Amino acid sequence: MARSASRKAAPRKSPIRKSAPARAKTAKAEKLPEWNLADLYSGIDAPEVARDLDRMDAECNAFEQDFKGKLAEQTAKEGGGAWLAAAVKRYEAIDDLAGRLGAYAGLVHAGDSVDAAISKFYGDVSERLTAASVHLLFFSLELNRIDDAVIERAMQTPELGYYRPWIEDLRKDKPYQLEDRVEQLFHEKSVSGYSAWNRLFDQTISGLRFRVGGRELAIEPTLNLLQDRAGDRRKAAAQALAKTFKANERTFALVTNTLAKDKEISDRWRGFEDVADSRHLANRVEREVVDALAGSVRAAWPRLSHRYYALKARWFKKKKLAHWDRNAPLPFAATGTIAWPEARNMVLTAYRAFSPEMASIAERFFTDRWIDAPVRPGKAPGAFSHPTTPSAHPYVLMNYQGKPRDVMTLAHELGHGVHQVLAAGNGPLMAPTPLTLAETASVFGEMLTFKRLLAETRSPKQRQALLAGKVEDMINTVVRQIAFYSFERAVHSERRNGELTAERIGEIWLSVQGESLGPAIELRPGYENFWMYIPHFIHSPFYVYAYAFGDCLVNSLYAVYENAQDGFAGRYLAMLSAGGTKHYSELLRPFGLDAKDPKFWDGGLSVIAGMIDELEEMG
Repeated sequence: MARSASRKAAPRKSPIRKSAPARAKTAKAEKLPEWNLADLYSGIDAPEVARDLDRMDAECNAFEQDFKGKLAEQTAKEGGGAWLAAAVKRYEAIDDLAGRLGAYAGLVHAGDSVDAAISKFYGDVSERLTAASVHLLFFSLELNRIDDAVIERAMQTPELGYYRPWIEDLRKDKPYQLEDRVEQLFHEKSVSGYSAWNRLFDQTISGLRFRVGGRELAIEPTLNLLQDRAGDRRKAAAQALAKTFKANERTFALVTNTLAKDKEISDRWRGFEDVADSRHLANRVEREVVDALAGSVRAAWPRLSHRYYALKARWFKKKKLAHWDRNAPLPFAATGTIAWPEARNMVLTAYRAFSPEMASIAERFFTDRWIDAPVRPGKAPGAFSHPTTPSAHPYVLMNYQGKPRDVMTLAHELGHGVHQVLAAGNGPLMAPTPLTLAETASVFGEMLTFKRLLAETRSPKQRQALLAGKVEDMINTVVRQIAFYSFERAVHSERRNGELTAERIGEIWLSVQGESLGPAIELRPGYENFWMYIPHFIHSPFYVYAYAFGDCLVNSLYAVYENAQDGFAGRYLAMLSAGGTKHYSELLRPFGLDAKDPKFWDGGLSVIAGMIDELEEMG
């Protein structure tokens, strides 16, 4: 099937701000919205699900019978462009149907991954989709074997020329394709291979319980306590996490080792040299660009994270902060939680000031019930915006608990959602955006919201708290994610020489985290297993650098906006609307930005450093 955006479920970090006391309520007192998945299907037992699964089987079989073994010959004939365009359109329609089925099963499962009936439904749908799509594997393989001159001539036909971005993108995979039956084996075995291990991780992490203060909590509310104002509760949560992780370390180590080995086998057969090359190819970004980004961020650790955490320790009147205090609310930040209506208003107001069209799209997520906000037992942790398929619409999952950082999570995911709505017009094959640019809209949405709140804040102390919160957010987005990337590189590289024990994985984790966070953060016993809950390591190996890419890019993009606002919103929405039809370098050109310029990343990082300079001047 066509490349599609991976679901994202990592907790987002966002700034601390003052909540209006008159409107401050506990999140538990709110009736938080739950999504209405009936826009896809009315339920897991709906007859439309069985109908569409049968239809999927029939259309995939018919597609194979009609086109397999014929692409090269028919495309070379007169009128071959129109013939191939008809084939691509049928393939696209099947992709849309598969996207609807797969998205629904995935979303229901994310809403409750421990319910036995839902888990069976998710597994059964995944198997049916995999089995059906086996009949489509030939298409991209044969398409890529067509001679360059023949395919170029065929694309002069307008009907096929429309799909040029998708075809050219697909042909970049050509050097790494395998013989048809090997591709089929890889595809079919995925159900009992990496997909099964992904599912085991999801079910295990959702089923874990952490004993904090006499209560048994799921992972999301436990992680949330690490942002609690009371230091004893932060410590208790960290110790509960450490204890439960320790009890399950063999399972998480096995999942990690198995998936790393599975990836190594696939990479070796396909001919990828570096452990992250397959991710770079999927992202359509050059390895040297990512290396430059990672190198710039690592070089900046002392002037970013090391310096900020030393400053934060001083605010807490300590020489060092324990790891559970890293995201602690600042002593001078206002207390109170932010009610859901207030959070909604903050984000939509910021979006509307930038672009009424952008706000109008974002508002539909609220009015049409495209958001699932409450914390529930068995629900996937973190947050994501799932694009589903262009014939439907995206859905946002959150675990809203009234924290100021949850507001930024909302701004972030709605940025994704707006991007996905705008890109949907390109159709199922060309709507998906490479992950590097997929994070741009989300981080830009956060920046708009932050700047709006900063402009409205009059209290010097609350302005300081807001600015510090944004710095923490950027450190979590840039420094922490590149540290994650370094951790993954080390684990996958070392796995090539044999299995890693949980203890060894923990040693790598502590080494990278210590280097990135700096001497002002003390990594206490138990932290060595905190790698276990990061879903990106499981679902999307090496995805994490996309966050740093997006944050640094947005820093530069926002600077362009501040210096020349006229016409910027139009160019920005045009960039989002392009989806996957253009390379990132082409999309950035109207803004005068070039990610291949070695100075590009330093410019984005200097924005963070400048904010820390300002905080130091505040005292």
